[in-house]
Amino acid sequence: MRVIDKLKSTKDTLFSFELLPPLKGKSIDSIYAGIDPLIEFKPAFINVTYHREEFIYKKREKGYLEKIAIKKRPGTVGICAAIKNRYNIETVPHLICGGFNKEETENALIDLNFLGIDNVLALRGDPIKTESHFVPEEGGHRYAVDLVKQVVDLNKGIYMDENIENATPTNFSIGVAGYPEKHFEAPNMTADIKRLKEKIDAGADYVVTQLFFDNEKFFKFVEDCRKAGIDVPIVPGLKPIESLRHISFLPKFFNIDLPPALTDELEKCSSNEEVREIGKEWAIAQSKELKAAGVPCIHYYTMGRSSSVKEIASKVF
Repeated sequence: MRVIDKLKSTKDTLFSFELLPPLKGKSIDSIYAGIDPLIEFKPAFINVTYHREEFIYKKREKGYLEKIAIKKRPGTVGICAAIKNRYNIETVPHLICGGFNKEETENALIDLNFLGIDNVLALRGDPIKTESHFVPEEGGHRYAVDLVKQVVDLNKGIYMDENIENATPTNFSIGVAGYPEKHFEAPNMTADIKRLKEKIDAGADYVVTQLFFDNEKFFKFVEDCRKAGIDVPIVPGLKPIESLRHISFLPKFFNIDLPPALTDELEKCSSNEEVREIGKEWAIAQSKELKAAGVPCIHYYTMGRSSSVKEIASKVF
């Protein structure tokens, strides 16, 4: 069942989560180890991220520069297929603009369709570390809305090769990202929601939000989206704080604020164990409030660690 159909077919708040592919050369067993503890909560779907290859340039003889890959997380499509085969759970591969041209994107979608994976999360993706701003691949998409349009075209049986006749249409459910505290590149929230509305008008079925720690900001975001004419399901995304490093890293990396009440408690902590307990308690309280408000699903960013999410889910679902 497609994600949008799941979201619309129940009045209960669903449980879902996101995981990272293992680094190149690592086993898929780490993926299963992250999923197994959460199976008891009957996840409605599992998102699998895609991260662009990171690289550096090294100087060689005569001043030449050699491009060397330093970090790679391949296998999103294969992992999605393996999860669906092993657990019979719907998977949602991240589909990004960065690093792909339109033909490569179409081929990836064809592969997903052959594998019976009928869901994608369409994202522009972030700039790589060597870029000051996002640079699309030659022949690729600059914006997520254009990626959504390409998926919608395939759902209509429209392929890049105009000579294909009577093509079989795909049936992808398309999710897109929303930002309760604004995308870091947007000039203001009004403009950001306008961009989101364009993605919905182009054919996206639902929204999954960036992580946040203040539910009031999520509720205001949903209210503003509804006023703008966005009527699709909006799924809140949560992540428990798990280390002292997260206190400064998460606000900087995700361009979000931590509520003063949360930071007051975190500043009292002297160890990651203490931080982890505060993080779980905060996420449990967030989750219970969101569930009571009737959100269609709560989506957890596990970052490859499922123990905290398991404890949170046991108190909420």
